Amino acid sequence: MLIGEQAGDREDIEGAPFVGPAGRLLDQALDEIGIARESLYVTNVIKHFKFEQRGKRRLHKRANAAEIEACVSQWLDREILSIAPRYVVCLGALAARVMFGASFKLQRQRGVWMHVASNRWCLATVHPSFVLRSRIGGGYDAAYRAFVSDLAMLKELPVSRHAIE
Repeated sequence: MLIGEQAGDREDIEGAPFVGPAGRLLDQALDEIGIARESLYVTNVIKHFKFEQRGKRRLHKRANAAEIEACVSQWLDREILSIAPRYVVCLGALAARVMFGASFKLQRQRGVWMHVASNRWCLATVHPSFVLRSRIGGGYDAAYRAFVSDLAMLKELPVSRHAIE
């Protein structure tokens, strides 16, 4: 299961997660490591696109704590319960904080499988949009390679003792 942060403009319009530029980058990275996106359940913490209208453009606005909690309790928790994923990859800081708690620090703790429930492991990495934004400030190649490296951890899945017993 992959969990992103908040629906973007394209996702809101098309009604599916990761269908815009960040989704194309995610698809490219998954393809590079040999994992079919169709083999993964892909969702977002925040299902709606919160925005501010500026002329013809809809500019992204960050969800507040009440909106995050409502989306987690009404949708994400139910998706997790229904899907019962053994492995969850959090794409971005918001998704990671939802799964690991408020003290989680993405840049310090990314790319490592952590046992979070009796039979569930989670790993956090940056959101693909972070990689895309690195084009502006430089360092895109390094950001992309690190992102792919984190996703490649899907090829090295941990096994809990409970799964063996």
